[in-house]
Amino acid sequence: MEDKRLDLIALASIPIMMTLGNSMLIPVLPLIEKEIGITAFQSSLILSIYSFIAILLIPVSGYLSDIFGRKKIILPGLIIVAAGGALAAFAAWKIEEPYVLILVGRFLQGIGASGAFPVVLPTVGDMFKEEEQVSEGLGVVETANTFGKVISPIAGGLLALVVWFMPFIAVPILSLVSIILVFFFVKVPKNENQQSKQDFKSFLHCIKDIFHQNGRWLFAIFIIGCFLMFILFGFLFHFSSMLEDRFHMKGYMKGLLLAVPLLFLCIASYIGGKKIGSKKPLMKRLILFGSGGASIAFVWVKDDMALMMFLLLVTIASIGIGLALPCLDALITEGIEKEERGSITSLYSSMRFVGVAAGPPIIALVMKNNSEMIYLILAGVSAAIVVLALFLINTAKMKKSTS
Repeated sequence: MEDKRLDLIALASIPIMMTLGNSMLIPVLPLIEKEIGITAFQSSLILSIYSFIAILLIPVSGYLSDIFGRKKIILPGLIIVAAGGALAAFAAWKIEEPYVLILVGRFLQGIGASGAFPVVLPTVGDMFKEEEQVSEGLGVVETANTFGKVISPIAGGLLALVVWFMPFIAVPILSLVSIILVFFFVKVPKNENQQSKQDFKSFLHCIKDIFHQNGRWLFAIFIIGCFLMFILFGFLFHFSSMLEDRFHMKGYMKGLLLAVPLLFLCIASYIGGKKIGSKKPLMKRLILFGSGGASIAFVWVKDDMALMMFLLLVTIASIGIGLALPCLDALITEGIEKEERGSITSLYSSMRFVGVAAGPPIIALVMKNNSEMIYLILAGVSAAIVVLALFLINTAKMKKSTS
C-alpha cells in the first residue's frame, strides 16, 4: 500500500472532483431557480441530466477500459468533463437565458464522467494483489467520494456568495487538477495491457457467463447501489429546499448544515473500508445493519419536526449508507476476475448513477404533491435493501478474487 500511495491519492482526486462538480449545485439550486426563472423540477434536471447520459455510457467506458487500459479512458473523460464545465460556466456568465446551454454543458460533463470515476474502482482492484489491500484502497476512494459530498455544500454555498454561477466555473478548474495528478502519478499496472483484446461478441458471451454464475448477488448489489444513491440524493435535495424555504437559510450556513450528515457518512465509509478487509460475511452484515438503521431513522422523520431532531435522524441514516457503500464496492470488485472487472464494475456504477439521477426529480414531484410521504418512501426503499441483501447476497457462494 505504501508504494501506491501517490497513485491512490491521484485516483481519489477523481471522485472528489466529480462529487464537487455535481453536489456543489445542490445548495445553489433554489438560487439558480430565482436567477434564471425556472421551476424546482427544471433545476433538478441540472443535476439529473449529468447522470442520465452517464448511465448509458458507463458500461461502454468499462468495456473500453478492459480493452485499451484504464488510464487511456480516464484522462479523455476528465478532459470532456472540463470542456462541459467550461460551457456551462460560460452560458451562466454570458447568456441571457442560459438554461438550455447549462443543460448541454452538464450533458457533456456526464459523458466525461462516464469514463472517469467508474473506471477508478477496477483500477484500484488492478493495483493490489491482496483482497485486504483492495478493500482498503476502495475504502479510501469511497471516503474521497463522500468527503467530496461533505465539503461540496459548504463550497457551493461559499462560492455562490461571490456570484451565483461560481460553482459552474469551479468545475473545469477542478478537472484540470485531476488531469495533472492522474497523468503524472497513476502508473498503469504492468499486466494491464497484456489482457486479451477479445472482440465484442466474445465480450458479451463472457458477461453472460459471469451473470449466469453470479447473477443472484450481482443483481442485488446493482439494485442496492441504485437505491442507496436514490436515498442519499433524494433527501439531500429535500433538505436543501427545506433549509431555504422553511428555515430561510442561505449561503455557507446552509452548506454547513447539509455537510453534517455527509461528514458522518464519510467517517462511516472510511471506518467500514478499513475494517472489512476480505471478510465478505462482515460486508453483508454491515449492509444489513446500515440499511436497517437508515430505514428506522427515516420512519421517525416528520415534516414539521424541529431542525435539530431532523438533522439527528438523517445523520443516523447517513451513517448507515456510509457503512454499506464500501462493502458493495469490495464485494463486486473482489468477486470478479480482473479481465472483466472494468465492465462489471462499470455496470454497477451505472446503476448508482440511476439512483443519483432519479432521486432529485422524484423527490421534487413528491414535494409538490405530498411532502409527508418523502421519508416514508425513503424508509421503504431502505427496508427493501435489507430484504435484497438478506436473501440474495450469499457470501459463501462468492468466488475468491484471483487478483
